[in-house]
Amino acid sequence: MILEDRIEANVSVWRERVARMIKEYGDFVISNVTVQQIYSGIRGVPIQVSDISFVDPDHGIRYRDYSINEILKLLPKAPGSKYPMVGGLYYLLMDNELPTLAKAKEVEEEWRKRATVPDYVFKIIDAFPDDGSAMAMLSAGVMAMSCDSKFVEAYHDQTVGKNDYWKSTLDDSIDLTARMPHIAAYIYNKKYRNNQQIDPDPKLDYAANFAHMIGKGDDPLYSELMRLFILLHADHENANVSAHTAHLVGSALSDIYLSCSAGLNGLAGPLHGLANQECCNWLLDLYHFYQGIPSKEQIEEYARKTLADGKVIPGYGHAVLRCTDPRFTAEMEFAKANFPEDELFRTAMAVFEVVPGILMETGKVKNPWPNVDALNGALQYHFGVTETDYYTVLFGLSRLLGITSHVVFARAVNKPIERPKAMTTRMLESMISEQN
Repeated sequence: MILEDRIEANVSVWRERVARMIKEYGDFVISNVTVQQIYSGIRGVPIQVSDISFVDPDHGIRYRDYSINEILKLLPKAPGSKYPMVGGLYYLLMDNELPTLAKAKEVEEEWRKRATVPDYVFKIIDAFPDDGSAMAMLSAGVMAMSCDSKFVEAYHDQTVGKNDYWKSTLDDSIDLTARMPHIAAYIYNKKYRNNQQIDPDPKLDYAANFAHMIGKGDDPLYSELMRLFILLHADHENANVSAHTAHLVGSALSDIYLSCSAGLNGLAGPLHGLANQECCNWLLDLYHFYQGIPSKEQIEEYARKTLADGKVIPGYGHAVLRCTDPRFTAEMEFAKANFPEDELFRTAMAVFEVVPGILMETGKVKNPWPNVDALNGALQYHFGVTETDYYTVLFGLSRLLGITSHVVFARAVNKPIERPKAMTTRMLESMISEQN
């Protein structure tokens, strides 16, 4: 298996590098934590090493130190496509090397071999009511596959040592990511297409196969959007809610299915992955309120009312970024090139012209610029994927690429169980009193 061979070749280097850091610089102080940071969700406090991706505040997300623009240019593309193959992206996340087209295709072929979803997964999803939460269905389907975990089997095999746990974790990760497009499509068809299921097409690449299975196979442009969408949402450091949750659960040596299910549960929260549907709903509410594309004056009126009601304008601002999200820019360029007259897209562009200035006026917003969520729903909406409560499933389909890469890496370098220390309020008060 190409990914196992590549990781095997580098794993000793990773381990030596980590061991040297701990041995020679273990007492080096990275940051001082303030009381405000503790009570504010440890925001901005370094708690992880994330070599797979990093959010540069001034330039955006970097995958293996490549910017979004570089990724879009350098990763191999299928013939006739303008956007990279998902298999090439997964190779990069796992291996820290830009793949050739042949290597990207090899990952895609490995996924094809492993894409069969166990029947019990569909039975579990079918047990949910059709109007049930799409994310709950996804999480349950992923968690159920724990019973087939190769890592669990390896762990109970006394001949398999700790240094090799990553191999069976990688095996599970490829199984999981291979099955995800079919599971996500099955949920879509159950909820929104009267359970009209479409079998996978083994001739198609990862993103195009998903498009095919939700009934969009006749539109090659939607396949292109999904290649872009998956790439833009694949990872975002290892300290956000979903990735950190999966890492935390995985650090207890839970298998990849349990870890990723936990991460998906975090992604489902309105302060994390659910934000993408809220962005689209806000845009739709704005558009329908003024019965068409609003003027700048109308947008200002609507935005100021949103803020006056104590709400945020979804899709604007970011915990780390201090610039327009390059992922937003990539989505904007996609829409401008392919459907510039789409009215919801034009509404989003008009909002882009007005809202940052309003947010800057408040003096409270460190980053008034749009993030990736500001447009991704509008792009899906254009292609008829109008069920906004499904958008987080698309996010989850993408994000598990990064999450599984982080968990495999953690196992490869033998990261320990994560166990931070908690303090009582009285202890903090005493410490402050002693220093004053």
